[in-house]
Amino acid sequence: MGFFRRPSGHATTAVVLALAEQPATWRYGCELLAQLDLAAGSLYQVLMGLADRGLLEATWESEVPAGRLPRHRYRLT
Repeated sequence: MGFFRRPSGHATTAVVLALAEQPATWRYGCELLAQLDLAAGSLYQVLMGLADRGLLEATWESEVPAGRLPRHRYRLT
């Protein structure tokens, strides 16, 4: 059986504070990774957890430039 480690409260707090700087602005995970000192696995676990609890809105990009894959974007609810 695999080992599952829950992200620290510090990681969740850091993500929420980063998103709260501009709560109405859509942010991408890659932007948050550049801003925060978190591992990608921790960041995306936090983002999914916040979205599951209804604290975060997550959606796919509606307009994707040619040659690039669509990305998820996030903002506080």
